[in-house]
Amino acid sequence: MATVNAEPYEFEFSLGRTALVMIDFQRDFVYPGGFGESLGNDTSRLLRAVGPAQKVLHACRAAGMLVIHTREGHRPDLSDLPRAKKERGNAPLQIGDKGAMGRLLVRGEYGHDIVDELYPIEGEPVVDKPGKGAFYATDMDTILRMRGIEKLIFTGVTTEVCVTTSVREANDRGFDSLVLEDCTGSYFPEFQQAALAMVKAQGGIFGWVSDSARFLAALEGARRESSGMAAAR
Repeated sequence: MATVNAEPYEFEFSLGRTALVMIDFQRDFVYPGGFGESLGNDTSRLLRAVGPAQKVLHACRAAGMLVIHTREGHRPDLSDLPRAKKERGNAPLQIGDKGAMGRLLVRGEYGHDIVDELYPIEGEPVVDKPGKGAFYATDMDTILRMRGIEKLIFTGVTTEVCVTTSVREANDRGFDSLVLEDCTGSYFPEFQQAALAMVKAQGGIFGWVSDSARFLAALEGARRESSGMAAAR
């Protein structure tokens, strides 16, 4: 069992029962020219999370942990896109409109896919979701339970929308969640801090919060312990 220095108190996990969840690291959100920028946002704030998330991703792969990626988006015919979601915000471009990287938030388009730095490798499930949460109208819960997963390590964007929505959904389904602060990002710094504060409030009402350095230190300790046990057999 590994222990991460976290808030509101230490987070414990075992390699075989834990999954890394990469929420919506999509070009449409992270890169200029995508859906995020079409709403008037500064995408560089999200790009800062990619480097730390990449280190965590590589380390979790090396440790043999399950890695799951999510993408928010809709069918090309937009049959799964509620009118309210499409029209809300009164933006110049809406979901499904043509952007610099293809139709915005449409499955199969270049912008809808995951950034190259964090791109899934063979064997890593990619969960396509029509909403903000990773569990709504997806097979996320089934994937986790079939693998015996009990703990989730969350990275992704944006913190106050898709990340914490997924954390709340995970909480209601009995999973323990750790959010890595520097591996998440928001277009609004004040929302970033408020969202993380809500996760860890009241003794961890939705989960725990830490950062990549503290998690990686705990992960390395778990790997060494696992290697030592294997060598002793």
